[in-house]
Amino acid sequence: MNKLYPSTKFAFVALVIIISMFAPGYYLQYSLFIFILLLSLLSRKFIPFLSIFFKSIFWGLAFIFIFQVLIIRNPDSQRLWWIFAYSKMGLESSLLMTSKIAAISSAIIYFFQVTEVKDINHAMEKSGVPKKVTFVIASTIQLIPQMSNLSKTISDAQRSRGIETEGSIIVRMKSFFPMIAPLVLSSIQQTEERVLTLESRAFSSKRKKTAFYKLDKTKADYFLTLLFLIILAGFIIWRNR
Repeated sequence: MNKLYPSTKFAFVALVIIISMFAPGYYLQYSLFIFILLLSLLSRKFIPFLSIFFKSIFWGLAFIFIFQVLIIRNPDSQRLWWIFAYSKMGLESSLLMTSKIAAISSAIIYFFQVTEVKDINHAMEKSGVPKKVTFVIASTIQLIPQMSNLSKTISDAQRSRGIETEGSIIVRMKSFFPMIAPLVLSSIQQTEERVLTLESRAFSSKRKKTAFYKLDKTKADYFLTLLFLIILAGFIIWRNR
């Protein structure tokens, strides 16, 4: 998947989203989740994939599961202890919800794990997307990693000056507020530098630009895109029977 064209990877993500949203039950969705785990393993992105998934998605899924199964009252709820009561209806509902979230979120995470931002930019520009739209999308994708790296740099600088940044929650909260001002100011400075860089590269020019970086579709891209369309058509026919 690493060497495929970005639009091919996006077609795969779109297919997973459509199937996950409209397929009945939860077996197919969890099967897609396991399939994406295997893809991340084959792409040598398994550890980063799991790291992002557990940090961003897993705890939300766990909260939904616990809330639906043990807290929300249903006609078949059986009291366990205090406010907790087991419900088989809640279990089925939680599996339906979490399966869709797990499949869709894992596909999106995997897409950004195996697709570089420059490849996305190149593919969008090649497909005729306006430069300003391409820049906004690329900046949005890079915003969180840039802010995270910048916050780590500021935290290291504060730690070198004797400010405590590790320990209890109260200590971390105290170190968080002094970090906000330099983080905001650094972001503004980077924005100004980015504007100057774009102007130096004739970003606002209407002439057609050339690029040293090339990324072309291969036979595998065309084959997989056709395969995804066939699977989608088969899924639509199956759902409408």
